[in-house]
Amino acid sequence: MPSLKIKVPHALQVAEAVKRLQTFLDEVRRDHADRVSNVQGVWQDDTLAFGFTAMGMKIDGTLVVYQEEVLVSGNLPFAASLFRGQIEQTIRGELEKLLV
Repeated sequence: MPSLKIKVPHALQVAEAVKRLQTFLDEVRRDHADRVSNVQGVWQDDTLAFGFTAMGMKIDGTLVVYQEEVLVSGNLPFAASLFRGQIEQTIRGELEKLLV
């Protein structure tokens, strides 16, 4: 199964980054409702376990906030690997907006 791994640097304290990222899934729901559905997530400390359906394919992963970066990782269904670049670009863009 292809993997998804996105690193986004930030200059915030971990607590501030987590606070800003707590709206991440709401932003995805609102801004990408035409391409993404069934968006779910649960925060535990500095880690968000999330899942969503994109283009009819279920994608699950974790978002972990570290001192200088946010790491998103997960597995993609094989069919989604064709859209991997688009998925990574969309996630990276949403994170960068929230971490500025």
